[in-house]
Amino acid sequence: MKLSLLAHSLCMTTFILTGCASTATPPEEYSGFLKDYSLLKQDKSASGVAVMRWIDPDVKVSKFTSVYIEPSQLYPKPQPTAQIPQGTLQGITQYYDQALKREIGKSLPLASAPGPGTLIIRPAITAVGSKAEGFKPYEVLPIALVAAAVNTAAGGRDQETSIATEVAFLDADTNKVVAQVVRKGAGKNLENSQSTMTVADAKGVLDGWASDLHQSFEKIKASSK
Repeated sequence: MKLSLLAHSLCMTTFILTGCASTATPPEEYSGFLKDYSLLKQDKSASGVAVMRWIDPDVKVSKFTSVYIEPSQLYPKPQPTAQIPQGTLQGITQYYDQALKREIGKSLPLASAPGPGTLIIRPAITAVGSKAEGFKPYEVLPIALVAAAVNTAAGGRDQETSIATEVAFLDADTNKVVAQVVRKGAGKNLENSQSTMTVADAKGVLDGWASDLHQSFEKIKASSK
């Protein structure tokens, strides 16, 4: 590969990686986990990251006296790989549950089951990938194609891990969806295509998502007084 082409590939890779970290999830990457995506609008999370979300303008946050967090789902059905094994996928959902309970529990008492006045949080991990691996709909193909060209010329390159989530919030009294959010993020880089992704590589992303949900809830609660 000519030097100029290699330089261009490196620049394009940097540009795309940066864009994916700072832009909201586009419709073609929605998983189908949420029942209705039509109301989603681009917004900023509590930490300033671009997300797609919707909050029912008529929701009375003060009515919720407890929160029930359903076990995180892997949706759609994952296809484990040598780089992203089943144990990592399951571990990610388990850690996500812990992070959500830790952060959301700062705002409302945690309930063991839905009941009167309960806010139900229904989370899903909708994609985990490294390069073009992982499971649909989020395979980051444009990044993979550019990175592959760089790997050929440079003899190897860090593999960026990617993860996405979709979360629905329901009123247990009516079973009505009162909010939903779709977002994605980048975990720790793997050394090469032979490295195995672990739960630790995703913890920073999961902690950030949980913290943002807690801070967003507090902001909405304060504004509704």
